[in-house]
Amino acid sequence: MVDGNEFFDFSSGIAVTSTGHCHPDVVSAIQKQAGELIHMSGTDFYYESLVTLAERLSKIAPMPGPHRVYYGNSGAEAVECALKLARYHTKRPNVIAFFGAFHGRTMGALSLTASKPQQQRRFAPLVPGVTHVAYPDVYRKGEQDALACARFIEDKLFKTILPPEEVAAIFVEPVQGEGGYVQGPTVFMQELRRICDRHGILLVADEVQSGIGRTGKWWAIEHTGVQPDIVCMAKGIASGMPLSVTLTKADIMDWIPGSHASTFGGNPVCIAAALSTLDVIEREGLLRNTEQVGSHMLRRMADWPKKHKLVGEVRGVGLMIGVELVTDKQTKERASAERDRVVELAFERGVLFLGCGASTIRIAPPLITTKEQADVAVEVLDECIELAAK
Repeated sequence: MVDGNEFFDFSSGIAVTSTGHCHPDVVSAIQKQAGELIHMSGTDFYYESLVTLAERLSKIAPMPGPHRVYYGNSGAEAVECALKLARYHTKRPNVIAFFGAFHGRTMGALSLTASKPQQQRRFAPLVPGVTHVAYPDVYRKGEQDALACARFIEDKLFKTILPPEEVAAIFVEPVQGEGGYVQGPTVFMQELRRICDRHGILLVADEVQSGIGRTGKWWAIEHTGVQPDIVCMAKGIASGMPLSVTLTKADIMDWIPGSHASTFGGNPVCIAAALSTLDVIEREGLLRNTEQVGSHMLRRMADWPKKHKLVGEVRGVGLMIGVELVTDKQTKERASAERDRVVELAFERGVLFLGCGASTIRIAPPLITTKEQADVAVEVLDECIELAAK
């Protein structure tokens, strides 16, 4: 509540507050830990909860173990770790990422990011060795684009400018976050896995925004049946406390001490918040709730492309839903200004949404959201889209 106004937060601080704002169990865990041990650098020593969280994440990892983990403070740090590790382990210099991707704003992560020009403006030169290729746009180019985007890597890239034996990793978001809440089709993800296996390339899943239950499964990549070699996580893992994890197959994290480290990564208070977050998700059945409430919202919005002249597509999985606005349904020209207007109108009515991509409304409420709360948000959004079209 601010100035007497109450808000429904359907952005979750960019998909961070997975258990809602100040879930009492998470708050209690934070308070308890703050009274016992606030800092212990995992670079130099271990403490019990550091190991406990690693064990729990290993059990729900999207690929078989054994695993190793690295603790950082943010999604960008998780990606930086994965980038360095991929080069270190494979002894190869190059990596592939996708247009529309957002992997962070530190220099290595920024070099993989290809979402908005302002994110890179005046920061060049970036880290060399990154090649970007197209991410599938099924809405505009049809289902055939999914396989075409993956096969472009091998059929064109590897036969012209990029020797596959010099590629360390392919970085991919199973659902592009800043890129517009676009889900990577199963055939696309499966073909990436085959390409990586064929050429000894690591597949890195950036699950910073899509992981920890946001899509109704622990990991968005699970919807495709594909197993990555490295997974990056952050955001929703600790309900708002700064924590990230880079989790790999054990044999991949083979660097020696001193190769990479973080003073604050794996902070005891953040670890306590993460353990409590996992407890809440499991005890309260939030994976199932996320799937059910998300499906409920998608059903309610299914007819919007016919109902609203601005809505081109409603897409998503779980509580990671995007509503793409267009000015013309034939040309599918993006309605960026109208999208921003809808977000503002919803804010005035007490519901917080964010934009993503060029013209997509991002819907990412906490995983505890009820159908009744979702109905309120859908009704407000429905009204605002109609008003923005006038």
